[in-house]
Amino acid sequence: MSIKFTVNGMAQEVPDARGEDRLIDFLHDDLNLTGTKFCCGIGVCRACTVAMAKLPNPVETPVIACSTPLSILAGAAITTIEGVSAGAELLPVQEAFLRHFSFQCGYCTPGFVMAAKVFLDGLALAPPPADLEAAMATAIGDHICRCSGYVRYVDALRETALAVIATRGAVQ
Repeated sequence: MSIKFTVNGMAQEVPDARGEDRLIDFLHDDLNLTGTKFCCGIGVCRACTVAMAKLPNPVETPVIACSTPLSILAGAAITTIEGVSAGAELLPVQEAFLRHFSFQCGYCTPGFVMAAKVFLDGLALAPPPADLEAAMATAIGDHICRCSGYVRYVDALRETALAVIATRGAVQ
């Protein structure tokens, strides 16, 4: 038996015996995808956030790679920071993070990008939340930035979220 899933659109298969291996280790050691950062190792800092979609829910959710065993990934589609855009093109939220000088050392940035991407993708599909600030706090509020770039991350996410909301309103 084996566990089958995708990472950034590429099919992966590991033996069931590796079911307790952590996703972060698989990404780093097997796939050489090192953009997802290992920090606290217990899922508190969220630097290792990736996105996962798993049927019956095709919508991505943020997942903590340092505490996610491969055994739960059967049928899942994982997106890492390396898989969020094609080539050198950045996501709008990545561009906003740069414009707002959101990060200093950048170690936490991949986790913030992935959580923000999931949030913004959801925002594009649903009516705007009644309280955007609270929704943003839910999306990225648990992420730890040791350099204290929180205000800049929030400002950049707000800018991007308002653009998504405005675009959605123009389309409807």
